[in-house]
Amino acid sequence: MAGKGNSWPSQSSNELRNPGHVRPKKFVVKNPLLYKARVEVTMFQLHLSAVKLAELHSDLKIQEKDELSWKKLKAEGLDEDGEKEAKLRRNLNVIMTKYGMNGRKDSQLVDTNYIKDGTESDTLDDPRLEKLWSKAKTSGKFSDEELDKLWREFKHHKEKIHEYNILLETVSRTEDIHKNVINPSEENLVKEEILHNKHRELKEKLRSINQGFERLRKVSHQGYDTTSEFEEPRVIDLWDMAKSANFTEKELESFREELKHFEAKIEKHHHYQKQLEISHQKLKHIEGTGDKDHLNRNKEKYAMLEEKTKDLGYKVKKHLQDLSSRISQGLQHNEL
Repeated sequence: MAGKGNSWPSQSSNELRNPGHVRPKKFVVKNPLLYKARVEVTMFQLHLSAVKLAELHSDLKIQEKDELSWKKLKAEGLDEDGEKEAKLRRNLNVIMTKYGMNGRKDSQLVDTNYIKDGTESDTLDDPRLEKLWSKAKTSGKFSDEELDKLWREFKHHKEKIHEYNILLETVSRTEDIHKNVINPSEENLVKEEILHNKHRELKEKLRSINQGFERLRKVSHQGYDTTSEFEEPRVIDLWDMAKSANFTEKELESFREELKHFEAKIEKHHHYQKQLEISHQKLKHIEGTGDKDHLNRNKEKYAMLEEKTKDLGYKVKKHLQDLSSRISQGLQHNEL
């Protein structure tokens, strides 16, 4: 996926202007480990914005790295119970569902425009969230900037619920298959252990969802605490979970410092996402003028911003993955 001979395609100028009247470029996801067959989806079918396309690239790059690591572990006989392979399958399922690549029209998350407010047309798909957001908007407790920040928190919470539901559906299917097996065997005992691990992952996600909702409820009613350490939803989630994990005071302080660096990285990524979206809109406008020199200069800028956004997106997701893994280990230790 990430090799030189198989780089992810960018949107051509024709596709930017009129994607429905050109031959769609193939958008190929190769996953010989988990799906064997190629999954081919055209960009036109995906209906992804420039920002979401960069996000998809980052998610798939993470998936590929994880698969390579798993292959090495398997070669050394270190995934005998198949737990890591099962997790790879779940992660890929989340990616394909998140970007509408699983053939189900109702599964893709709403693609929020980074330039327009989007808060009037986007939905949160949860009556409790909709009610909280409506109250917060009309409360008069938030500035425009704080409302934008709060909306990001609500959208982040919606995504967490979406990913939880995908995992829950996967676990339910696996349990149904497991119940239909009559004769217990060593292989089935292994599958039972995988199910146990899935349930633990579900429990962690549900804990995070409940904590996140309580925070949204509190902020919506009381406004933002000016002494709050973090602003980014993912960082707030990590910090809340870290305080519940089995960390020493020194480890927790070290984690806090790392979260500050992580939040700065996320803010930088947000900046480039916004610049990419602006450049994308500008490029579409310039195409209508017929000024080729101007168009070429803006194409170069767009390509630079696209690569930078992809690179930062990958780094943010990898850092988030590492931080989440450390917290998960701490929470598991609490349960022992």
